[in-house]
Amino acid sequence: MTQLELAQVVMHVGGEEAASEGARTLSRRLMLRRGIFGLLGLSLAPRLGWGHLLYAQPNSQAKATAVIQIWLWGGPSQLDTFDPKPKAGYDYCGQFTQPSRTNVDGILINEQLSELAKIADKYSLIRSMTHGINSHETAAYLVQTGRMPGDRIVYPHLGAVITYFATQHENPVSPSLIPPYVVLTEPQGRFSEAGFLGPRYKPFATGGDPARQPFAVEGIITPGTTEAQQRRRREMLQELDTLRKAMQGTPPIEELVQAEEQAYDLILGDSGKAFDPAQESQEVRDRYGRSTFGQSCLVARRLVERGVRFITINYKGWDTHKEHFVIMRRKLPELDRGLAALISDLAERGLLESTIVWCSGEFGRTPKIAWESPWNGGRHHWGHCFSALVAGGGFKGGQVVGASDEKGEYVKDRPVYPTDLIGSIYQLLGIDPTTTLRHPQGHLVKLIPDSNDGAPSGGLLKEIIA
Repeated sequence: MTQLELAQVVMHVGGEEAASEGARTLSRRLMLRRGIFGLLGLSLAPRLGWGHLLYAQPNSQAKATAVIQIWLWGGPSQLDTFDPKPKAGYDYCGQFTQPSRTNVDGILINEQLSELAKIADKYSLIRSMTHGINSHETAAYLVQTGRMPGDRIVYPHLGAVITYFATQHENPVSPSLIPPYVVLTEPQGRFSEAGFLGPRYKPFATGGDPARQPFAVEGIITPGTTEAQQRRRREMLQELDTLRKAMQGTPPIEELVQAEEQAYDLILGDSGKAFDPAQESQEVRDRYGRSTFGQSCLVARRLVERGVRFITINYKGWDTHKEHFVIMRRKLPELDRGLAALISDLAERGLLESTIVWCSGEFGRTPKIAWESPWNGGRHHWGHCFSALVAGGGFKGGQVVGASDEKGEYVKDRPVYPTDLIGSIYQLLGIDPTTTLRHPQGHLVKLIPDSNDGAPSGGLLKEIIA
């Protein structure tokens, strides 16, 4: 049982015990539940919690300590984001014919990305991502694990791998209650992120909406319950806890007390406030934009400041088979504002040099627009060529890797496969891309596939690794 699971039980039991603020008795069933909860769950919590995973001694070769993955769930169009083709004609460009010039000579991006255009010196663009897969599930798995499905092994998401290696360092300091791998706000549900590493490395998905007040983080905020009510419930639990009083000073009870204190710190203390964008000034919140995505970016920055290793922002809505341009005129300004604010804010706080920001989806979209009914200007799945943005953590800024052809259909120069990008991220984090993981059945599994496995590769991104 982790501290967050413990916090959820504390809130649930506290709510049941204090359903009436005047209640002073416990049912036999509730007493049994609390006994099991205390003697089993809490005695294990300090050993199974997250505290020892964070702030581990970094690898001496590491340039980065954290990753923020902005996952454009559904697959964004490369032409309408980071690889515009203004000369390709209306059937390819559609309504976007005037790309934005950036502050780096020669780099153009979509006209709706005006804030990102101002800071192109802080990020690099990969315009030759490729894998040829047009299925959401397969492509999402491949881009985030570096592996094709189907060989009887469920491989872990790179966030789970990074969390795993964070546990291997000795002498951790300043333990934190916040999980090291967080998803804002919903998991994708397309595959098990932990893979064969097991549930210990599964991410914590916050649920809720950071653009609403309060941000109802699962297990930390109880909708409809004030902080004062939660504190009163805690007091009532302590008053009614005769088992703790009778066994005070014994090791199991002391472990129980310690774990319960940690659980309540997530609910009522400073640790839980890391998830709360309302702790920031109105000016900062406005800078990111008051959308769910913008406030998720702000929470991601706050979590990085607290030592969280890997954060995924699942930004849905990019599967634009129909009325693509109507949707893009809404989503691109949100992406532009939130992502530009995140990169700039990290840089201003001295965090960008140690934090990788990676923005992409599972594939791109068809360069040729489907004007006919029922699509009415839609774009379909396209895995032959798509784009990604990377910044910070040892990635250079102001660069472009690879190139697509004149219509953005196929890779023209320097193909970049998912293993190349994932391997580069591992390297910057001080993780040897050629190392292995031990499968629960005992055999060793390569971190990423290589040429001996028949996996295509263009090589690590040495041209943009500082």
